[in-house]
Amino acid sequence: MLKSVIGALTFLFVAGSSLAYAQESPPPIPSQANFKALTDARVGIVKATLQLTPEQEKLWAPVEEAIRARAQARYDRMVAVAGKQGREVDPVELMRGHADALAKRAANLKQLADAWAPLYQTLNPDQKERMRLLARHVLRELRVGADSRPMEMYDETEDDRD
Repeated sequence: MLKSVIGALTFLFVAGSSLAYAQESPPPIPSQANFKALTDARVGIVKATLQLTPEQEKLWAPVEEAIRARAQARYDRMVAVAGKQGREVDPVELMRGHADALAKRAANLKQLADAWAPLYQTLNPDQKERMRLLARHVLRELRVGADSRPMEMYDETEDDRD
């Protein structure tokens, strides 16, 4: 009996965790201008870290465009989620929205990888190492950020994912 109660409570806890996140308030959304300034800074950091040659500079525009497109999609998603606050949560709609957001996020990430591919092929070993270090740092920061706030909410909209 005790095992079945514990099992049922565990199931409800795990199954309900996504719904609990959906009912929390998202973090405050920066203004469009501030978000753009942050994106500009991030683009500048990546470009400065790589120290591109004049030939490599010619391949930079599609990379920057893809980075900015992902950032804009993320901003649009945050705004859409904020607009849905206070609505009753439909679990099926929530799952479908999450699946759609993940598919769009995957497509955006593939576009970014496709934009990077030609430039990456021209990087020298030092530039590739700096890119790996930067990517490792960015991924670690994303994990820490995801752990410290309910970012899942931003995945559950039907807008593009950055």
